[in-house]
Amino acid sequence: MTGWYVDDRCTDCDVARQFAPELIAQVDGRSAVIRQPETEAERQLMHTAAYACPTRSIRLTDSRLDPDLDPFPLALDDDLFHCGHNSRMTAAANSYLLRRPGGNLMIDTPRWSAELADRYERLGPITHVLLTHRDHVAHGREYADRFGAKLWIHEGDLDAAPDADVVVRGLDPVEVVPGVVVHPFPGHTRGSVLFLADDKYCFTGDSFYWSRTTGDLEVAENVTWYDIRVLAESLARTAPLIRFEYVLPGHGDRKRLPADEMASRMADLTARTALLEPRPVDFTATRW
Repeated sequence: MTGWYVDDRCTDCDVARQFAPELIAQVDGRSAVIRQPETEAERQLMHTAAYACPTRSIRLTDSRLDPDLDPFPLALDDDLFHCGHNSRMTAAANSYLLRRPGGNLMIDTPRWSAELADRYERLGPITHVLLTHRDHVAHGREYADRFGAKLWIHEGDLDAAPDADVVVRGLDPVEVVPGVVVHPFPGHTRGSVLFLADDKYCFTGDSFYWSRTTGDLEVAENVTWYDIRVLAESLARTAPLIRFEYVLPGHGDRKRLPADEMASRMADLTARTALLEPRPVDFTATRW
């Protein structure tokens, strides 16, 4: 009997659990299939998780994945897509594609593949590749060169992508294209940023995310490479300036809420983060 399982290459990155939380859960510090799919919709969810998994650990016992069930780029909204095919070289980060009238934007990157690049470009020409911070720079240059796009990064993380085409400096917001603004947001790393589009989509990198465990916005206080106190300052400075409905992180879950509710939760997150103190990095302590 054909069955799904997670092989021993799993790094407990949470990506598969984001797509199929009713079928895949964390068990003893790694992902595990807790129930076999029973419907065609659930079979599609398992393929979605499998094609996102950076280690290709979501597998079938006696057959290969069905390439016709690879859904990526996966529509999250009318002009918003999840790129899927997360890369081990970006710490398994989620990446996104935002369709724009003057040229599409890729926010962070999936694993590099010429075939995947062709697939993303079928949605329209891509003019900018936007990097949220140093942990996600892998493949950025390859995709930017393939698309003829400009590669963006903040000066605080410039040493990780020294050949970037556009370098954001200081703490002031900068317009990327009409309707899209980069907000410098140091804390997780020195050069972390947010990209805000149309007061609707907030691409947060690893600065904050939606937690399935707490049912709220959270910062990854246990995986803050630069300074949690600086992250608190970034929240206090930026939260009053921005409005959005979608939180779209590199790690952790995505969530859509009414803008007023999201603003209220951002204010609460700002207050909670202000109380935090630096602690040693501990990947196992993050509440996904």
